[in-house]
Amino acid sequence: MYVTRRGALVMGGLALAGCAAPAREPARSFAASQSSRSDKIAAVERAVLALGPDVAPDEAAAVARIAVNEPLVWAREWDVVDPPLVHNIKVNTGVKPRGLCKHWAEDLEVRLRQERLQSLSLHRAIANADTLRIEHSTVIVSARGAPMASGLVLDPWRQGQGRLWFGRVADDPKYRWMRRADVFAMKRKRRERQDGL
Repeated sequence: MYVTRRGALVMGGLALAGCAAPAREPARSFAASQSSRSDKIAAVERAVLALGPDVAPDEAAAVARIAVNEPLVWAREWDVVDPPLVHNIKVNTGVKPRGLCKHWAEDLEVRLRQERLQSLSLHRAIANADTLRIEHSTVIVSARGAPMASGLVLDPWRQGQGRLWFGRVADDPKYRWMRRADVFAMKRKRRERQDGL
């Protein structure tokens, strides 16, 4: 097989990308051109409220506002102007400071934890850890005490430039999410087997 220099660079860049390629988004997700920011916040708020009857309306509103607005601020701070995989390559080569999926997930989790949510639980999740595909990280919100699988994915990386993708874990068209702690435990066991421990 003949691979051009450009093709090799593209393949190498994708290998360094750090997050899985985004899927074609279902119609219910909101890109900037499809909806105003306030409409998107309202839609996320409704989705959070739908997680359970005991979800506090003020907490649902705060989660929605933060999940939609804060990533747009970070996108400006991190100078995210490219599609996600292109930006990942720039982060991995030191051209840009942040913007991998794990950065979005870390910062969103930290910001949401500042709200001291009482009726909601936050979960960190990773997809593709058990496949050959590149891993992807996110934050999932569920009703307090409910399993992560019943929650709502909050993913500001997937659509690019801090635009939030959200949807139920069970309905995610692209990723099969695992608890981050389970992924880390799986990786530790794998390393131990490789090291002969």
